[in-house]
Amino acid sequence: MIVDEVNKLNRKQTFEDAENESVFLWGARQTGKSTLLKTMFPEVVYIDLLMTTEYNKYLSRPELLRETILANPAITTVIIDEIPLLPMLLNEVHWLIENVGVRFIMSGSSPRKILRTGVNLLGGRALRYELYPLVSSEIPNFDLLKALNNGLLPRHYNAKNAKRLLSSYIGSYLRDEIVAEARIRDVPAFTRFLEIAAITNGEMVNYSNIAADTGVAVSTVKAYFQILEDTLLGRYLPSYQKKPKRRVITAPKFYLFDVGIVNSLLNRGKIEAGTELFGKAFEHFIYQEIYAHSRYSGLEYNISYWRTASQLEIDFVLGNNEVGIEVKATEMVNTRHLKGLKAFSEEYNCKKLIVVSNDPQPRLIENILILPWKTFLERLWKGKIME
Repeated sequence: MIVDEVNKLNRKQTFEDAENESVFLWGARQTGKSTLLKTMFPEVVYIDLLMTTEYNKYLSRPELLRETILANPAITTVIIDEIPLLPMLLNEVHWLIENVGVRFIMSGSSPRKILRTGVNLLGGRALRYELYPLVSSEIPNFDLLKALNNGLLPRHYNAKNAKRLLSSYIGSYLRDEIVAEARIRDVPAFTRFLEIAAITNGEMVNYSNIAADTGVAVSTVKAYFQILEDTLLGRYLPSYQKKPKRRVITAPKFYLFDVGIVNSLLNRGKIEAGTELFGKAFEHFIYQEIYAHSRYSGLEYNISYWRTASQLEIDFVLGNNEVGIEVKATEMVNTRHLKGLKAFSEEYNCKKLIVVSNDPQPRLIENILILPWKTFLERLWKGKIME
């Protein structure tokens, strides 16, 4: 299975730098959190709150956690899977970290439910990490078209019935669980919002237009976007606005967390190279890779986009205008594809200007590097794009 192969690769580096610190590991459903934890820590105490017996036991008597550990001094590390199901356990975890020195590794789809209950997230006593959908460097014999069609959740990427799995994921998680967790009252409106969020995925957010299409107030649309962000199902891509000479667009863009989810919400047909659907999915995929690299590498460089009022644009600006990136699905980049990067370089002192494309081999046009997507990703994960 793809999950087993992945766990032998660099996904294990997700929080190896945490050493002996306690950790929260967040990530949307089916990103592989439980599999990763079981692989990395096969011998430690593992509490799975998805199991009814475990959940009921600690629900009625959360102090059992403290009593059990105090009776077993050999216990040094404890995993609590799905900690948001029982936020009250964090009081016991807090006490055990402070007084016994036990290391806790706690996972869940997001901290939103815990924050809503008023329980604190240990006041900085646990480091925060996130797990994202798979990235190219984690997958042996990576297949771009498979990734663009099926998405990059471990269970979906290699599945022959990926379309059905994605539909089930949206129905049981995005629509049902998120609606219940966020206490959304107007379920039909939220369902319409999800579809419109997919239609406008990777585009500038216009709250008024989305509100009109959804049939709710602008404030409700903003709240829905906040729910997606809080539950790690999407994120804003801000505009780059540092001391512009030209007038720039300030509205953010918004990307859902996985390209396969967008495909399913829009009921896209099969994505083939050379089509408009390919271009949209390809840009989304490159964004997923860049964002995951920023976090997994520990560099945590800012990612933004740049667009002027005259519609000159580049897709991604990394760091403090260190790298400008344009994503083109074409197999032959030419000078007309470079207008945005050239304009950006006229405004900012940029170390690298890159076009990621389907070109067969790297080329240099003036000071702009044309990179085949595979070459770009290899350099990205080897740390050579931001050096």
